[in-house]
Amino acid sequence: MSGIWWASLRRELTLIWRAPADMVQPLFFFVVVVSLFPLGLSPKPELLALVAPGAVWVAALLAVMLSLDGLFRRDQESGALDQMLTAPVVTVVPVSAKLLAHWLLTGLPLALIAPLLGYMMQLPVAVLDTLMVSVLLGTPTLTVVGAIGAALTVGLNRGGILLAVLVLPLYIPVLVFGAGVVRTAQDGLPTDGLLAVLGAILALALSLGPVAVALGLRISAGD
Repeated sequence: MSGIWWASLRRELTLIWRAPADMVQPLFFFVVVVSLFPLGLSPKPELLALVAPGAVWVAALLAVMLSLDGLFRRDQESGALDQMLTAPVVTVVPVSAKLLAHWLLTGLPLALIAPLLGYMMQLPVAVLDTLMVSVLLGTPTLTVVGAIGAALTVGLNRGGILLAVLVLPLYIPVLVFGAGVVRTAQDGLPTDGLLAVLGAILALALSLGPVAVALGLRISAGD
């Protein structure tokens, strides 16, 4: 079973790597959206620092969502999705590999560049590590939850709007705690509790999410 998982992971990484636009688009969107806040609000450092946690997290949330609409669509168009669902292995195995590959090449870059954008938004240097850790903990959850919506809408034309309607309410806890932990760090208060909540949400998403994605794919396929 582990051999199948590693083979699926290598396949997914190769496919995403061969389509660099799928990697660059969310990252570019993330950078552009955060960069617009100083232009649209004010260049005053106090104001930028005040809105920075929410701005960075909203931009990260939207960037992850932007990358999810085509998560399974290419597999459906090529017939690979039908093979995945009818293969003599548990569907959760290739699904979990696909989710990990997607996060490594789309969500992880967002977390790595988040401190730079936070610094641009006048966040104190001491807070930047908290920002990166919060995004590292939050983006996998956003990916898994969004993948459930992508699985349920993969067979629909223009399913992007329905995808947003399905997953945005489920994104709210991650957004609240993710931005909240950065704001708490700004105030000089302990952040361990909020980071633990983000970790607990991530653990729940990782334990139940791939199963829900596999079920969603089967529902979309009419199995």
